[in-house]
Amino acid sequence: MLDRVRRDVERNALRARNGIKLVAGVDRPGVGQTPKDVVWQRGRTQLWHYRNDPETHGGVRYGPPLLLVFSLVSRSYILDLTPGNSFVEQLLDAGFDVYMLDWGEPDERDAENRLEDYVDDYIPAGIDRVLELSGADEVTLFGYCFGGDLALLYAAHHPDAPLRSLTVLATPVDFRHMGPLADIFAVGGMDVGSVLGADGNVPPSVVVQGFRALTPTAEVTRYVTLWERLWNDEYVASYQAMTGWSDDHVPFPGAAARETAEMLVRKNGMVTDQLTVGGDPVHLGDIRVPFLTVRANRDHIVPPDATAPLIDLVGSPDKHELCLDAGHMGLVVGRTAAKTTVPTIIDFIRRRSDELAADGSAEEA
Repeated sequence: MLDRVRRDVERNALRARNGIKLVAGVDRPGVGQTPKDVVWQRGRTQLWHYRNDPETHGGVRYGPPLLLVFSLVSRSYILDLTPGNSFVEQLLDAGFDVYMLDWGEPDERDAENRLEDYVDDYIPAGIDRVLELSGADEVTLFGYCFGGDLALLYAAHHPDAPLRSLTVLATPVDFRHMGPLADIFAVGGMDVGSVLGADGNVPPSVVVQGFRALTPTAEVTRYVTLWERLWNDEYVASYQAMTGWSDDHVPFPGAAARETAEMLVRKNGMVTDQLTVGGDPVHLGDIRVPFLTVRANRDHIVPPDATAPLIDLVGSPDKHELCLDAGHMGLVVGRTAAKTTVPTIIDFIRRRSDELAADGSAEEA
């Protein structure tokens, strides 16, 4: 009994200390810390090349290079959250040469950007730069959340693209199941123009509120959980990083938002096969490269029903689906991700990669 009392007193003291730090905003963990170089830039968009130091990560042991394509409405550091809790770190440790297309923070100069600007311009240019730097003939393409939709549109519109394989995580295709975030446009008839800011883009605050509407009680639940574990320094640091990201969005370029609302939400174009890019009809069935879709059965941002049809829509003979016991962020960060989900994803990509010899050439199987 005395030990329990002492433990409770100690934990209450730690709760008070950590609570003050949270309110004051001190000791926030650094995010996006893995060393990288900007190797290409166009407008706000940058191509990052992560350094695979032989002493730190073991060097590049598998090819072709891996290009990550991120969402248009969130910040990409969720894939490189904190040291020791980073999807990018695990990819580097697995021996991959890792690049990322980061869209930056759109402003008034990006308001007229359409989906085709990303699918037919930025992604191909980024891939060309990766091939130039690496000397490879192909890339392994990887899309997260809405970045997966961009990667799908790219692969469908460019069936001869130099892709070794395509992997998408938590990527919605059936937008009927995206909850209030989609219903206000598909059912409610809201015009995207009514929520645009002065810069012609959808403000981050609108994006944040849209995601919060998916799980209206989540805010209360997370504070209850936080109070229970506020004494734990490791939990508090992880909480700060993850909730910081979930509230940290960027403007959604206005023209791309209008197109998304019309083609992907109202027409549900991925499922109904009513997709166009640059005026051309595109079909997910034209994607023929080795394909993996990774879904989370506890995803409250992209519900399982929104990702479920994808495996049947893609035409690849070599296609696979992983439905993992995780949430949206839990696919790439946290203990479960480190031990289960990420190693499973890495195994799929590695099986479709080449093991490199010491001179960097591909070894024969």
